[in-house]
Amino acid sequence: MRTLYRASRIVTLSHPAMGEWILVDGRHVESVGTGDPPEADLTIELPGTTIVPGFIDSHVHLTATGRALMNDDVRAVTSKEGLLDLVRKRSEAGTSPVHLEGFDESNWDRPDLPTRAELDGVGAVPVVLMRADGHISVVSSPVLADVDLAGAEGVETGEDGEPTGRLTREANRRVSVWVESSYERRLVEEFQLQGAGLAASRGVTAVHEMSMDLADLEVLLGHRQRLPVDVSPIPATLSLPESMERGFVAVGGDLPVDGSIGAKTAAFVHPYEDGQELGELYHDDDTLAEFFHAGHNAGLQVGVHAIGDRAIEQVLKTWERVYLALDSRERRHFRARRHRIEHFVLPSADQIERAAMLGLAVSIQPAFDRFWGQGGGLYEERLGPARAMAAHPIRTMLDRGIEVGVGSDSPVTPLDPMLAIAALEGNHEPTQRLTRLEALKLHRVGSARLGHQDVKKGALEPGRHADFAAYDEDPLDVSSTEGLRPVLTVSLGREVFRT
Repeated sequence: MRTLYRASRIVTLSHPAMGEWILVDGRHVESVGTGDPPEADLTIELPGTTIVPGFIDSHVHLTATGRALMNDDVRAVTSKEGLLDLVRKRSEAGTSPVHLEGFDESNWDRPDLPTRAELDGVGAVPVVLMRADGHISVVSSPVLADVDLAGAEGVETGEDGEPTGRLTREANRRVSVWVESSYERRLVEEFQLQGAGLAASRGVTAVHEMSMDLADLEVLLGHRQRLPVDVSPIPATLSLPESMERGFVAVGGDLPVDGSIGAKTAAFVHPYEDGQELGELYHDDDTLAEFFHAGHNAGLQVGVHAIGDRAIEQVLKTWERVYLALDSRERRHFRARRHRIEHFVLPSADQIERAAMLGLAVSIQPAFDRFWGQGGGLYEERLGPARAMAAHPIRTMLDRGIEVGVGSDSPVTPLDPMLAIAALEGNHEPTQRLTRLEALKLHRVGSARLGHQDVKKGALEPGRHADFAAYDEDPLDVSSTEGLRPVLTVSLGREVFRT
């Protein structure tokens, strides 16, 4: 069926740059134009609106995003006592295990986390508290008894040699898998649907799903085609045969090479400001090199999570090692693969140049800067003013020719592209700020290129996917995009959201 959408303005991010109507035939754009429109089976009048290409979020965790909708109260907590009170309420409601996600102690007056003993004092129910970035958990004694943590790095102990309940690294990962496996398949489906529905309500028409749990990924693949947005799954695994058997074109994704700044597990050359910690590297050089080389040779786009300069250095040195092992013909094709680095928060100038030379692509999360990178924020507290000032050098990356896409890392920050646009315009460092049009393009065209979707997505022109959103206020002209919401979202030709 051919459907015609008429608006006051259509921003194509292509040529011609503007239109007044768009004709959709099934999943694809047939034409965009001005003046008298062509005939159609159905005409949708949207007077006074502006239609823009749909946003592509290049870094999302759908299951966790859906779960986060049940944890608004956790994100609003402002103290350890408040968090313990929520644990008590959930426990009294009969929830088991009690799983609270999304707290950020960096916003508290006293950033003290609960201890195992304090969680045990609430009751005998298993309790897992997960920090907003997912890189720290605090658990009660029943969880430590139920989860096999033998040999796992990241179990903090106190002066008495007993676990404090604070877990990072492999111990944190095992507990995450354990608690997430407690949810029934039906509920996981519901979380994923809610996450995708939230994306559609924000004008997002496609997401790159960073699957951290293979069980959740199985559920996703079972109903992926029924979700309201186009989902490209990228499993965080070192297992290439499994990824290839499932037909994935990318692997690794949010596979962590280091942790987070908030958890003080992001790996840096120099210590954190308030101690001697350098953060942690999660893989040795040879393991990473084998993964990169095998993934590249298998024809996959390979990605990893790297935040600190020491982690970024390990990733770049390893890719350079792989590149040097290729013959001249293979090197010519290397750049076209657009192997990814997720986050890339604090690269040095030299590291930016080397990433550009290798043709690596970067998925950035502008809301990180909005929440933690501004003056006096978490980055400055953890790293000091000089290093904090150097975070998120987005303009420099673009100027050096690095392929850059935009994501939210939802639920770490809100699945809200208009917040990301505002953050790109208001980067803490004025020389790194983007214009409104540059930011809009980056979140669409840039993200499409990051996922090798640039032939089909990112702009509105004949033959591309019919992915777009309509707004009562023009995103290019409104004073601030923050809080702007669509009145209609169309993904792959389907109306997936309407107010």
